[in-house]
Amino acid sequence: MPRRTSASIARKAQAKAEADFATWLMMAKLGSFDDLPADAQAWLMNYRTRLEQKMSEAAATSATIREVFVAYYAEMGGEGEPPNAASIVSPAKDNVVDLKSARTIRASRATENATATQPLRSLSPFLIFAGMVAALAMLKFAFGF
Repeated sequence: MPRRTSASIARKAQAKAEADFATWLMMAKLGSFDDLPADAQAWLMNYRTRLEQKMSEAAATSATIREVFVAYYAEMGGEGEPPNAASIVSPAKDNVVDLKSARTIRASRATENATATQPLRSLSPFLIFAGMVAALAMLKFAFGF
């Protein structure tokens, strides 16, 4: 099995930390705090303490995610001091499309292809329906149903 580099471990640990924290926070807001693992409860309590210390929500969130990231980095086999979150560049960031731009892209493609695909879309269901009617008529006359 190939050895993973510390950069790939850091990217995976960062993504997992962000996703887990968001999940834990949502579960806590929905009233399922007691169902969370003990370490997740501890990190959420640290988050709450930071918020009570008049730390901004963004700063408290990033500090908590950093704590979780450091723990995950070590757990996944990262060696040494984990890199800063700013230095972790995900190669997939360029491929991410937000919802608003996805809708405009999809709408522009639909208008470009509307004339070419419209007759095919309406013809296909009609042919299926006509085939079913013909099969039923054949069964009725052949077997007397």
